[in-house]
Amino acid sequence: MPPEKLIPALKTPHLPLVQQDPWLMPYEPILRRRLERLQARVEEIEQQYGSLTKFATAHQQMGLSYDSRRRGFWYREWAPAAEALFLIGDFNGWDRQATPLQQQPDGVWQVFLPDREYRERLVHGSRYKVHVHTARGSHDRLPATLRRALQDEHTHDFAGQIWRPETPFVWTDQKFRVHNYVKEPLIYEAHVGMATEEGRVGTYREFADHVLPRIQAGGYNCVQLMAVMEHPYYGSFGYHVANFFAVSSRFGSPEDLKYLVNEAHQRGLAVLLDVVHSHAVKNEAEGLADFDGSGGQYFHKGARGYHPGWDSKLFDYGKPEVQRFLLSNLRYWLEEFHFDGFRFDGVTSMLYLHHGEGVAFSSYEQYFGPDADEEAILYLQLATMLVHELKKGALLIAEDMSGLPGLCRPIREGGIGFDYRLGMGIPDYWIKLLKHTRDENWNLHELWHTLTNRRAGEKTVAYAESHDQALVGDKTLAHWLFDKAIYENMHQHDPSPIAERGVALHKMIRLLTLSLGGEAYLNFIGNEFGHPEWVDFPREGNSWSYHFARRQWSLADNPDLKFQQLLAFDRAQLQLARKQHLLAYPAAHQLNIDAANQVLIFERGPLVFVFNFHVSRSIPDYHFFVPHSGRYCILLSTDAAEFGGHNRVDTSLTYATFVEEGIDKLSLYVTNRTALVLKRVG
Repeated sequence: MPPEKLIPALKTPHLPLVQQDPWLMPYEPILRRRLERLQARVEEIEQQYGSLTKFATAHQQMGLSYDSRRRGFWYREWAPAAEALFLIGDFNGWDRQATPLQQQPDGVWQVFLPDREYRERLVHGSRYKVHVHTARGSHDRLPATLRRALQDEHTHDFAGQIWRPETPFVWTDQKFRVHNYVKEPLIYEAHVGMATEEGRVGTYREFADHVLPRIQAGGYNCVQLMAVMEHPYYGSFGYHVANFFAVSSRFGSPEDLKYLVNEAHQRGLAVLLDVVHSHAVKNEAEGLADFDGSGGQYFHKGARGYHPGWDSKLFDYGKPEVQRFLLSNLRYWLEEFHFDGFRFDGVTSMLYLHHGEGVAFSSYEQYFGPDADEEAILYLQLATMLVHELKKGALLIAEDMSGLPGLCRPIREGGIGFDYRLGMGIPDYWIKLLKHTRDENWNLHELWHTLTNRRAGEKTVAYAESHDQALVGDKTLAHWLFDKAIYENMHQHDPSPIAERGVALHKMIRLLTLSLGGEAYLNFIGNEFGHPEWVDFPREGNSWSYHFARRQWSLADNPDLKFQQLLAFDRAQLQLARKQHLLAYPAAHQLNIDAANQVLIFERGPLVFVFNFHVSRSIPDYHFFVPHSGRYCILLSTDAAEFGGHNRVDTSLTYATFVEEGIDKLSLYVTNRTALVLKRVG
């Protein structure tokens, strides 16, 4: 793309982002400087490399790669401050002096290993590392762009492994296009390792064969995979990444992951990677920390390079080599494994020098003041630009709790370029409400505000709970609602009032979040049927148990249990959302909040939603305003028997409007702890 066409908004009197939000007017000079800096950086990249996409090819030159023209392996490593590098492995008896690398002027070290000498030694499955001499000592390290890391089951030591299977994986997803299958994202967040019912680590192929059919049947159209990038500690949930280009070997081979993605595409499911570019594991034996002995290299030196809350290293996004490393990483996952986009983890931490720790964002000054990390913002703009250039229709989701204006607006308008942000305040609100407020004291005005409070023009992923809420130390929504009844009173015919309340509210919370909270929807694996327990990975504190690092699918499959009724409702609400294109419509419009009866009514698109949160009050002839006269039918009732309800509302009837006090109204039997969805049919 020619530089002059990169950011046409710079030539307009006001950036489109500012035109949309006049409160940004005082900060327009900062927004323009950000765009000018981006344009200058892109021009610089194009002059040096030809294009941004060619810049993002470090993985094709660095590390161990086979040169078919010269017939042999190149090994290259960027380590400008190192004193010497040696490639070691089983191919040379792990001799730390046998295979030295030569340093190039740009700080890259390299060596060529010709087939005539190494054909029988550098083979599929061979293990290797790089021995690095620095001013701080000598250490065996894992290559920065390592494609596969394997842990020894006895020593627990990680080593690189050459991965060149004789038969390459054959993709059959050539016809899959994200925009053909994902009109409005319905995202299933999942962790492959904990996706089996047995107490062990699950595999990519098991997930593809057994879990993808469930996701498809549930009505979801996106799968968001966690913990794919290699990480040394299983219990980190994949967020302390060591090897950014390596598929986690815990769950299988690279071909197994390709099989999973290919199968998802066959089922019409897009696949998003939970990508972690916000920080990296501090381990030196497995990761990038102090690789060349300079105290920085990939990361900032000193305190700025350390995240105290996460006990991890922070990237120096201003370095061209770091930009190239991370951008190449995005290209690698898109092209090598056919991912359809990314959920960027920890974006708030990237955007600000204080990382959002203990900060309440209450003014625009906080977004554009001295605490903004301008280097990280530039990197994120480069990243979104690259991804959208490489893959049309790719989805980019930002995990940000600060509410930065323009984060999810196009760069050409003055934004950062993401497509969606996570509505992180919604699940926090639900947990807080269930924890601290009795049902009869729920404030519907506050509830409405929380679920609709988002930036106009920037799309939000709504969710009632994700992995954050399910992790040990907290409880899932189901666990908060049912407490011990989730173990004792979940038979379909059990009359427990605690279980009945839990079933009713679990459905209403999910439907309200889906219909009110955003333009996309997310669910964490198992929560669609009210999984009874939290998530806790094997660790010393739980005697290395897998009991809570699994999913009990048999509960949802058992027709005698209420879990199956909760699953049936989840499928019904997603079917409704897809068929009616609910999330494509503008934000909902409030029709009525009745605090005395705990009734909330609103419309979104052609649908009218009626929620009665009252603990006990059912109202036989409830009159309420509707904006359009005509006849209405009920498309969905949470009180249906198949969803664990009591069938108190006749969904076969058609309800006609009538004029009362000069306005059109409907009359319904509005039963307690019930939600209804209606549509005008004539």
